[in-house]
Parts: sequence; structure tokens; C-alpha cells
Amino acid sequence: MKQNDLLTRTFTFGVDCLIFLRTLPNDPESKLIRFQLGKSSTSIGANYEESQAGSSKADFKNKVKIALREARESNFWLRVLEKLDGYDSEEFKALLNESNELKNILAAIVNNTKL
Repeated sequence: MKQNDLLTRTFTFGVDCLIFLRTLPNDPESKLIRFQLGKSSTSIGANYEESQAGSSKADFKNKVKIALREARESNFWLRVLEKLDGYDSEEFKALLNESNELKNILAAIVNNTKL
């Protein structure tokens, strides 16, 4: 996979999460999840985008680590929704699957970036 593919995937994941979050009800739990997942899902792409202009390998690796943390958090909130409200639409499953794949890809980049 080329890095540009990952830039596109992380951007698309953030936007897709925001679109999905519009469908949540307006109860207090959903408001909390909407805020947290909205922040973490868009932060993945923002930090990965920033990593591309890193001033050093250490800077690059640090930004990718932040993106990885945000991917883990996004995956967490999606799993909370799954448990809380039993989401199982194809759209939701695709988001959950993509969050897992992004976690794995970003972890591999962190682990393979030698300083």
C-alpha cells in the first residue's frame, strides 16, 4: 500500500464516522460518543497527514503513534456503540472493520520505523 492510499483511507474514515454520527439519537450517551468518536476518528487522518511533513524520522514516528492512539480510541467508541445499541448495519460493520485495519496498519508503521 502506498502512503497516499493511507492518507485517503484515514481521511475517508473520519468523514464516514462523522456522517454515521449524524444518525445517532440525541440522548446523553449518544452525545458523549458523538463528541468523542468525532474527535478521535478525524484526528487519525489529521495526525497521519501531519506525519508526512515530519521534520525527522522521530517526528514522523511520533505523529503516527498519535494517529495509532486515536485509531484505538475510535475502535473503542465503535465497540461501545456496538455493545450499547447493537449496531450491526453494513455501514457500521464497515466502520468497525476499517478501525481495526487502520490500527493494524499504523501499528506496523510505528513498529517498522527505525530511528
